[in-house]
Amino acid sequence: MSDLQSEQELARLAREADAARMRAEHRVLLERVARHRDRAAFALLFAHFGPRIKALMVRAGADHAQADDLAQDVMLTVWRKVDLYHPERGSVQGWVYTIARNARIDRLRRGSARAYEDVEALDLASDAPDGEEGVLSSEICEHVGAAIATLPEEQRTIIEYAYAQDLSQTQIARKLKLPLGTVKSRMRLAYVRLRDRLEELR
Repeated sequence: MSDLQSEQELARLAREADAARMRAEHRVLLERVARHRDRAAFALLFAHFGPRIKALMVRAGADHAQADDLAQDVMLTVWRKVDLYHPERGSVQGWVYTIARNARIDRLRRGSARAYEDVEALDLASDAPDGEEGVLSSEICEHVGAAIATLPEEQRTIIEYAYAQDLSQTQIARKLKLPLGTVKSRMRLAYVRLRDRLEELR
């Protein structure tokens, strides 16, 4: 195997390892939401999936306001219906994207002012059995966004790298030129701060 092939193989393995790490982290966060109604864990899931769902809806034909509404609907359904997720049936991402598809279909059935293209063409995962949508107060999403915004910049940056860009702690440390221990410490502090900030939602 050539040096180039070796580098490509190492890069592939690294990507697969990062993807597996993120899947495992999503399962842990969702379990915290299911067992403890953990608002901080939900905030981290929201930071990861919210922008992705909005982008998918925009690509499917929604305007930005509609896409925002749908993304919030989807994440509120995740919060309300978290007990319906079963890890043996698929990934958290697949379950969330199934909810997104169902939310789009439900919006169409209610008579949207603008037609959407078929979200199936956008490669939404479909490995979850149930994406039943529910509606909670939008205050939950508003509080989550506000809580993330109140984090100190050094903590918010790490959260954004970890959940918006799917970077591992090691990658974040390298990118920010920080010791790995510092990155881990700031992530823990951010989690505690989010948990305390969102405690009022209980």
